[in-house]
Amino acid sequence: MTLQIIRSVTDQILAEAARASPRECCGILLGDGETVHALGSARNVHPAPEMHFEIDPRALIDAHRAARAGGPQVVGYYHSHPSGPAEPSPTDQAMAARDGRVWAIAGEGEVRFWRDDEAGFEPLSLRVIDR
Repeated sequence: MTLQIIRSVTDQILAEAARASPRECCGILLGDGETVHALGSARNVHPAPEMHFEIDPRALIDAHRAARAGGPQVVGYYHSHPSGPAEPSPTDQAMAARDGRVWAIAGEGEVRFWRDDEAGFEPLSLRVIDR
């Protein structure tokens, strides 16, 4: 599967990761189908944000309510690894819902995209759109 993403979205994830460092940033990928148009930034409410993330539940509820009201859909989630690669960590693997959502992970100056499914994380091909 090829995920389409607006270039500014990956730029925003990298900028947010840099601002949050040494803590992990996190948030919601918004769009429709296989296209990510925007981010929904969220507070990292995990008690150990330097090593873990937990998206603020209020942000998740608001994003899902907006989607039900006709707004952009929740395509997936993003977070950063301030001192690691842009790939799922053992903690990410253990905590994943296996719900088919997209995960964007920022690390070491890049953002990579993954599908979280029954078999675990699968890397996604990416088509970047300039808008």
